[in-house]
Amino acid sequence: MAQAKKTFTLGRLFSQYGSLLVLLLLCAYYSWATWGEQHPSNASAGRKLGRQAVEYLQKSNLPLRAIVIVRKVEADAPFADAATEAFEAGGGEVVARLAIEPKDVHTEAAELEGSEAIPAIITHDACAKWGSMEYERLRAHGHLETVVVLKPKSYYWPSFLTWDNLLNILSQDAEVAIIAIGMTMVIITAGIDLSVGSLVALAGVLMAVMINGLGGQQVPLYIWGPCVLVAMLLCSGVGAMNGVLSTYGRIPAFIVTLATMMMFQGLAQIIAVRFHTAVTGEAGVPEAIAISAKGFHWLGGGSTFGIPNPIWLMACLYGVAHVFMTRTPMGRYIYAVGGNPEAAHLSGIPVKKVLILVYALCGTMVAIAGFLNASRFSGGRPGAGEQWELQVIAAVVVGGTSLSGGEGRILGTLVGVLIITVIHNGLNMANVQAYEQKVVFGALILAASFLDQVKKRWAVA
Repeated sequence: MAQAKKTFTLGRLFSQYGSLLVLLLLCAYYSWATWGEQHPSNASAGRKLGRQAVEYLQKSNLPLRAIVIVRKVEADAPFADAATEAFEAGGGEVVARLAIEPKDVHTEAAELEGSEAIPAIITHDACAKWGSMEYERLRAHGHLETVVVLKPKSYYWPSFLTWDNLLNILSQDAEVAIIAIGMTMVIITAGIDLSVGSLVALAGVLMAVMINGLGGQQVPLYIWGPCVLVAMLLCSGVGAMNGVLSTYGRIPAFIVTLATMMMFQGLAQIIAVRFHTAVTGEAGVPEAIAISAKGFHWLGGGSTFGIPNPIWLMACLYGVAHVFMTRTPMGRYIYAVGGNPEAAHLSGIPVKKVLILVYALCGTMVAIAGFLNASRFSGGRPGAGEQWELQVIAAVVVGGTSLSGGEGRILGTLVGVLIITVIHNGLNMANVQAYEQKVVFGALILAASFLDQVKKRWAVA
């Protein structure tokens, strides 16, 4: 008896926290695998180096003059901005701030010939390794005769656990994570929605066409905002349509959403092609319909308090969804319908209305993800969301939601999303090709489904 109770307790613990344990093990493995020397090049490193450069020059009784050199890439701009600001705040003068390629170092240095001595170059490790940054070559210029190349101090730490990589992990699959909220509710009711990926594309294209049709770049927030809301309402409506067809039409949800998946994918391309042809006169499917309206890029490309906005949006939606599923009558209805629809009906729960609502909520989550994706890429892409339904289902199942219905947690899905994203990130760091990654994620779905069956057998035993 005691042994059976112990087995039940272990099974229950594994059921509740198994996915979290897997996530922690993955993080531990990738931390070990990516341990190595780190060369910081972010804004914090630039700010610290700017202050250190002032201190070094003051102690050496050298003039507070320096050149800031970074690569000609957008990612280096925060480092250059912070280093320049900190150096000038300390009383220094930044003679030149250069975002250049290695071959341009001496061309730019020659243009500064005749100026006063410049005793320091502020840069980071990637630029300091350039052959054109060797002391012998730099000091051939008279005003750089005593120059010293200053760069941030390196340290040892896992590449996986760097702040930038952690933010990237949380941000890169935010759309998939948001859709997974709606998919969790659908799967808890023992349903499925295969149309989510195609609906992302349709939502983005609809937003792009409406915004461009009303003025494009000149459209203010009070115009493009309602366009986004209209597209979101349409997506919620088609989600509800999936629910109506599968409940009142008595068509299996798999068949309904498989059909609408193809329909939405085709509609997104038809609308994109027609609009593109009307505007440019060119035939063919465009890669994207650009959206240049002021403020539209903020949600997908901006940040608040140094954290990308997609992360804030994802966190808010998961918080609301968790409260909805655990603290409201409708959340309990969803679990009841998934666990035993007949018993739920006899208890007075409007089963069909609950199912329609769940699919409508899933459509709403997809619409939000479509808006985020269009904002991230500044355009509606007819090819967006391709095969996302597989990633979403994988995340939900890995997070502990049973495909048989009646069991699952929103926060478990968040853990499942993080597992998928961490694996994705690790495979990218290992240079595994996208087509090879599909094998991994397919195997992951099978493994999660198998564990779900094992868990049920433990519960019965």
